Amino acid sequence: MKPVVLGLGLALLASAAFAQGAPNTLTPAEKAGGWKLLFDGKTLNGWTGFKADKPDAGWTVKDGVLGPTKGVSHDIITKENFENFDLTFDWKISPLGNSGVMYHVIPVGEETYESGPEYQILDNAHGEQPLEQAGAAYYLFAPSKDMTKPVGEWNHGRIVVDHGKVQHWLNGVKVVEYDLNSQAFKDRVQATKFKRWPQFATGKSGAIALQMHGNPVWFENIKIKVLK
Repeated sequence: MKPVVLGLGLALLASAAFAQGAPNTLTPAEKAGGWKLLFDGKTLNGWTGFKADKPDAGWTVKDGVLGPTKGVSHDIITKENFENFDLTFDWKISPLGNSGVMYHVIPVGEETYESGPEYQILDNAHGEQPLEQAGAAYYLFAPSKDMTKPVGEWNHGRIVVDHGKVQHWLNGVKVVEYDLNSQAFKDRVQATKFKRWPQFATGKSGAIALQMHGNPVWFENIKIKVLK
């Protein structure tokens, strides 16, 4: 697959930009570069529930960190849809925890993962197969290496979607690359459980979703840059 050249340049810029500044804020360089916050560190402004008019119950903000409540919360999604973008976020998972970030989520089906490809979040000590480990395109493409930090520490995730070409980054390393428009991707989908949902990965644009999979998970510094 032809690499996304744009992504490498943005990686270097993002590394420099995110090394500075207070949590949940934009540096002058980020502002000049077209980045915007999806989470302000204080509220759930800009977020809602899946196929709902308000955020799902239980998602709370404490000390600048966003997280769901076990047994109460379901997924939340951005009110705004995105097609081509560079998304960065910091995540921390609980011991043996499981979560994810979906993109191109459309209001079809019962769950966000029925339409949106997933960047997997996991404590890799969970013992899951590579296709389900942190940084994977969940159940489709395994990460090239385990770049996770010890459970309880913050990890830096990144998803680049550029006209169908997708990259997953974890802690500064590109671990997955695929093309939503390729026959290889379509064949891979048809070989998995995702073939049950004809809407899967069909949205040319859609919401970003944060998943509640039943385990505590925390997010901060959720930022996006729209790509032309």
